[in-house]
Amino acid sequence: MVIIRLARGGSKKRPFYSINVCDSRCRRDGRFIERVGYYNPMAAGQATRLLINQERLAFWQGNGAQLSDTVARLVKEAKEEAKAAA
Repeated sequence: MVIIRLARGGSKKRPFYSINVCDSRCRRDGRFIERVGYYNPMAAGQATRLLINQERLAFWQGNGAQLSDTVARLVKEAKEEAKAAA
């Protein structure tokens, strides 16, 4: 099964997450098919906290990819942000 989930990066106590499309059998930070965005919970000032390529996300969901719980929450948050900005 294809799943869209977070892969942790960054350094100790400074997390940075990539939003990846990968096979559910692969490890969390292992091989992935495509990177569709990122999440930086430590962003401050002008830094971008959340960036998701909505076109690619919709493509993968249309092909049967499942969102992890955390990614689903982040996607919902990004949609609300976009709606507020418009």
